[in-house]
Amino acid sequence: MSGIKVLIVEDEPLIAKNIGMYLNNHDYEVAGIAYDPEEAFFQLKKNQPDLAILDINLESDKTGIDIADYINRNNFIPFIYLTSYSDKETLEKAKQTNPSGFIVKPFNEKTLYASIEIALANHATQANRHVRVLLPDKINKQLTAPLSEREFDVMRLLYEGKTNQQIAGSLFIAMNTLKKHINNAYFKLDVTGRTAAIAKLRDCMLQ
Repeated sequence: MSGIKVLIVEDEPLIAKNIGMYLNNHDYEVAGIAYDPEEAFFQLKKNQPDLAILDINLESDKTGIDIADYINRNNFIPFIYLTSYSDKETLEKAKQTNPSGFIVKPFNEKTLYASIEIALANHATQANRHVRVLLPDKINKQLTAPLSEREFDVMRLLYEGKTNQQIAGSLFIAMNTLKKHINNAYFKLDVTGRTAAIAKLRDCMLQ
């Protein structure tokens, strides 16, 4: 529950498996792996990921760009294109969906992590542009059980688009301790994941 849930949309099983392995090694959670657009749409509805990694060419009548359009209309989460297609036409179509990143295959582990960090931060800036700063008193007034000072610090950094590793580093706490704070805060906010927590915090500030 405490990790960043990532949906992988990739029609090559070996590449999808490698991405999943990279993510699991760095405290992300694989929300699901979709090898075709139909499965991707199902996973987006069922698992509510916090971020999606989209291959563009999926050997189907629909592409990763079609999935990005769906995300923009229904999920409002950051997504990154991961593709071997970098021609001008593909880039122009991809840019119209406002992606949070674009990785050209072949890629390496460091490129993937850097792209995810940037995607989360940029998306948070855009999503929270009307509420840039969280106020603990205002949020706690709307909760049955108030957030502790440490839980609020964790949620504030999460709201800013920081990864779990970045939050743990900023607060000088162990990852297991961070996960306890995240899960406690989620319980008090009555949410089950990062994207829902960010939305709830924003809604509390707008009340």
